Amino acid sequence: MYLKKSKLLIVLAFISIYVIWGSTYLFNKVAVTELPPFFLASVRFLTAGALMMFFAILLKHNLSISRKQLLNVGIASFFFLVYGNGVFVWALKYVDSGFGALLASTQPLFVLFLLRLIDRKPFQKKSMIGVGLGVFGMYLLVSQQELTTSEGSLLGTFMILTCVLSWSYGSVFVSKANLPKSFMVSTGYQMLVAGTILMFMSLSFNETWSSPLSWSTDVQVSMLMLIVFGGVIAFTAFNYLLKEVATEKVSTSAYVNPVIALFMGWFFLDEHLTTQSVFASAILLTGVYFITSRKRK
Repeated sequence: MYLKKSKLLIVLAFISIYVIWGSTYLFNKVAVTELPPFFLASVRFLTAGALMMFFAILLKHNLSISRKQLLNVGIASFFFLVYGNGVFVWALKYVDSGFGALLASTQPLFVLFLLRLIDRKPFQKKSMIGVGLGVFGMYLLVSQQELTTSEGSLLGTFMILTCVLSWSYGSVFVSKANLPKSFMVSTGYQMLVAGTILMFMSLSFNETWSSPLSWSTDVQVSMLMLIVFGGVIAFTAFNYLLKEVATEKVSTSAYVNPVIALFMGWFFLDEHLTTQSVFASAILLTGVYFITSRKRK
């Protein structure tokens, strides 16, 4: 019975990080057109973190945290949320949400190479096929001239790739780190730490702060979706999966998210969707199959 429940939780967690996070690129793109990026990220994570801790208290989770766990929470929040997400949102000012999401699909490749460097884990045949398909799909994507000719797009592209590297290292780190046992508590602390750091970053860059009441309806809805679904639900599911399944399997969300983000950007924001992008997405999804179907040694 417990095994069935565990499998169901894993399946639901994967659905969360695949579908919900795929939609967050759209909501971030909508919000960043009106709000400064670090202010946006700070409000999102401080609010989501406070909600997470509130629910943890209601459910009577243990909120205690050791000095070592607090240090690990700080490290994880930096790689995931401060740099991996905060800077990513900033870069979305210069690239389409779908294109940014497709760039993020390189994450499983980064994770596999990091595991090879850190743990000396050998590449299995299916993993190598998945990596090869991922690299080929990425080449098809970035070789499209019409996607990289807008002003600032090269800077945005480069910064997104550094964010992907940051997120990838964070995934490897969290899978081994000593963190609070409650995924809700661990996630809550990570968000509060990241939100605080991003708040100071926003102030240091002299970003303009504004009341949610002055935001447009689209931005208000986007922020609500980012906080509740992208933050509370999906990020908790992500932390849960990092402890339950192989890190490189969790990172395959970066392959599925772009496909969802690409079509949502095309449908809701009229972003350009080329035949080559669709073909690249199909190749990247095939890469997911090979990486997720590998046998865990």
